[in-house]
Amino acid sequence: MTTPTGRPLLTIVATDCGSTTTKAILIEKVGGEYRQTYRGEAPTTVEAPFEDVTRGVLNAIAEIEELSGRKILDGEKIITPGGAGGDPKTGVDIYISTSSAGGGLQMMVAGVVQSMTSESAQRCALGAGAIVMDVLSSNDGRLPHEKIERIRSLRPDMILLSGGTDGGTVLHVVEMAEYIAAADPRPRLGMSYNLPLIYAGNKDARGRVTDILGKKTALTVTENLRPTLEKENLAPARNKIHDLFLEHVMAQAPGYKKLMAWAGAPIMPTPAAVGLIMETIAKKQGLNLIGVDIGGATTDVFSIFRGVFNRTVSANLGMSYSISNVLAEAGLGNIMRWVPFSIDEQDLRNRIKNKMIRPTTVPQTLDELQIEQAISREALRLALLHHKSLATGLKGVQQERSISDVFEQKGSGESLVDMLQLNLIVGSGGILSHAPRRVQSLLMMVDAYEPLGFTDLAVDSIFMMPHLGVLSTVDEQAATDVFVRDCLIYLGTCVAPIGQGAWGERCADYAITFTNSKDAVPPPAIKGTLNFGDLRLVPLAAGEEAVVSVVPARAVDVGAGKGVPVERRVKGGVVGLVLDGRGRPLQLPTKQDDRVRALTEWHKALNLYPS
Repeated sequence: MTTPTGRPLLTIVATDCGSTTTKAILIEKVGGEYRQTYRGEAPTTVEAPFEDVTRGVLNAIAEIEELSGRKILDGEKIITPGGAGGDPKTGVDIYISTSSAGGGLQMMVAGVVQSMTSESAQRCALGAGAIVMDVLSSNDGRLPHEKIERIRSLRPDMILLSGGTDGGTVLHVVEMAEYIAAADPRPRLGMSYNLPLIYAGNKDARGRVTDILGKKTALTVTENLRPTLEKENLAPARNKIHDLFLEHVMAQAPGYKKLMAWAGAPIMPTPAAVGLIMETIAKKQGLNLIGVDIGGATTDVFSIFRGVFNRTVSANLGMSYSISNVLAEAGLGNIMRWVPFSIDEQDLRNRIKNKMIRPTTVPQTLDELQIEQAISREALRLALLHHKSLATGLKGVQQERSISDVFEQKGSGESLVDMLQLNLIVGSGGILSHAPRRVQSLLMMVDAYEPLGFTDLAVDSIFMMPHLGVLSTVDEQAATDVFVRDCLIYLGTCVAPIGQGAWGERCADYAITFTNSKDAVPPPAIKGTLNFGDLRLVPLAAGEEAVVSVVPARAVDVGAGKGVPVERRVKGGVVGLVLDGRGRPLQLPTKQDDRVRALTEWHKALNLYPS
């Protein structure tokens, strides 16, 4: 890849302007491959007293300058290209950035039928990196004046209006346009411009929609999201969302015009960039993948199954600002089932409320850490359930049932998330990326997601996925190199037989043969029986591989059918190989003493909280 001037791309500085912290990384070509070499961070400065996002960017890059010895800044200017003035330690070849500062991209979507065009519009907006504030539809049960009041009060950054298949009735989508016109909505940032509105519905209604909304909004017309019942066409509207995000929303935020002038590629919403790098890797390696980013206020879930990308935002599930919502949605019992000691209900409620009112605190004791990680399991579990409900085949499609359906993509509203076909789970966000021990991150994801059969698990080392997502639009090879070598930390593989039985009963027999051990003499093969209720850890370091043979009990399935033996090559990681005999679906003992005893045994087996 070369710079716009034709020079090879050797040094890249990338920033992610988050709502609280701006993170900068330096990527350099070392030998024949790209590596992330230095990192800096500083508080984001989009709000008062600075009200200029570039201050935080310059401060974060200044930290990289100090650590690397490379001169990147000339006052308030990034020196490009690299090697300026003949000095190889001066400047960078390109600067790129993502942003969720100022609350990110907040959208409202509207469609005709709630379970069809409205859901397609929601998938489109979520995939573009937006937080969807509300979904309006003709059949959502709200009265006209309630819809109008809702549009007026929300003040989104942008509205996406869809509805109707091409050639169908225009009545309902025109009705939705009239509600929006009556509300006369104002944008969240800046009062001097009209609210951006994208129309991606029935092409026959374009004239009417333009007449109604052309003067009241900054209207953009693009291709229909749902041209036919059998087809979803999200890319054109997603591209328009990105363009309008830059032209309208970002242009109003303090300092962004200067930042856009510095950047050598369009600035992307942070979640869109994370989704893009996951999609790039999944397609490049032919993987079915689930990724999660669990933050203080929201949890984003991404999935790519059979090449179909989906993203959802659980805007009320997080580990600090939204932690009380996790308690309300999961229920106290579901959180307490993961705590490996007896605790008074009121005490647990008080601890959760304290975290909400002091969101930047970190656990000071082992008890506090175990409670926080128990809550994270429920936040992750609920966010995946939300994701599965939206990551579906197209609803409203009349399917002709035949033998070929077995080989076709799921349709008619079935979830595309198939845990048995899942290859990799990637976790990021403070609770997962910064857990004191990597094995804790692995078990949080295994407990929350209950992977089936053979599944690899990994975490984002320092949350650099946004930077790599925007880099993939400039140089896919550089983004892939850094993602594989510096961003992803492989934790290991989980083998989880499907089925249930009495604890202590035989679940499966296994044999593990080490194929490329780093030891001069490979360890002998390990053979054993996994009983129901067992959780075992077999050391298998990063870079090592093993062949795992599993012979399940007659009513147990490891991916090939009940009772059918399976042999798979697995790779190691910083945790190793986990054999999970706790059954699927996972059911914890109902009696408190039995449950605490079981949790204590599992934690000891994985050395989760060493004394």
